Amino acid sequence: MSPNQETLAWLRLGLVAELTPSGFRKLLAALSTPEAICAADRATLARSVSDDIAAAIARGPDPERLDAALQWLGDPANQLITFADAAYPRLLLEITDPPPLLYVKGDPGLLDRASLAVVGSRNATQQGRVNAQAFSRELSEGGFTIISGLALGIDAAAHTGGLAAASSSIAVVGTGLDIVYPARNRDLAHRLAEEGALVSEFALGTPALASNFPRRNRLISGLSRGCLVVEAALKSGSLITARYALEQGREVFAIPGSIHSPLSKGCHLLIKQGAKLAESSQDILEELGATAGERVTTAIAPDEEAYENPVLAALGFDPVDFDTICERSGLTPDSASAMLLTLELGGVVSRLPGGKFQRVR
Repeated sequence: MSPNQETLAWLRLGLVAELTPSGFRKLLAALSTPEAICAADRATLARSVSDDIAAAIARGPDPERLDAALQWLGDPANQLITFADAAYPRLLLEITDPPPLLYVKGDPGLLDRASLAVVGSRNATQQGRVNAQAFSRELSEGGFTIISGLALGIDAAAHTGGLAAASSSIAVVGTGLDIVYPARNRDLAHRLAEEGALVSEFALGTPALASNFPRRNRLISGLSRGCLVVEAALKSGSLITARYALEQGREVFAIPGSIHSPLSKGCHLLIKQGAKLAESSQDILEELGATAGERVTTAIAPDEEAYENPVLAALGFDPVDFDTICERSGLTPDSASAMLLTLELGGVVSRLPGGKFQRVR
């Protein structure tokens, strides 16, 4: 069979929405090649998968979607990587439910490099975003490609940090690669396509369905040697990624936070359950083995200025209201307000909803 015919067969099967990775693997075990699966009759297919799936395969994909996928592959930036390819990521072959094919936009070589997943809340605090970006930049400098899910909040900050250093970043998404979700991250997605990579197991045209994202999370952890959770509530999807990481034998790390913050509860739970506490990127690099020299890490490093600035000393590291700042610092409201404004303009303090303030670094 020519490569074009083989690619066509993989694409045809990838467009069968009913065909799960496990069903696809059963068919490959029984019939050996995607071409043989596409050529088989419904009765033969039904020996390995349900009759509904067999009927969908025999019926074939929508010709317009197939044409669109072939046109997409005509772009040199786009790749289809399958079980049959030497470029298929080795770490994914270790997980229990590897996808038979991956759509890749960008540099497919990143998929087999040492990688670390960095995940967390979509509704992240400013401190959380600062930590995610700083940790990811330093980990990328240390030789780890940063993998995340292109979501708002921690994911976006992690990608930005990874792209800022040598080892770059990969986004594993829950849609087809012809769709950017969320749309607000369109510019970031374009940067990843040019400087890193975007990856999906979902066929082109697949929308952002809620059921896709937990399934996507097993690939974020599966491609990685470890998983860092930056901020997470107790019901966060990031904990799903961490659970997959543990099941896949990956290391799990979590950044601790304020005992009063709901976005720290998930991280604290993971630490109680045995995740490694990460106060700096160096903690992770030492655990997993850095490929670069020793780094200076600053994401949650002590701030000497706090001992000189009464407002910073009064703030500590938790959200604090204005009256409490005045009470703790002994400053008049006018003096405290002026210092807060200076710290805000300098990016050191952030104003939160409800009239509270929090240190950013």
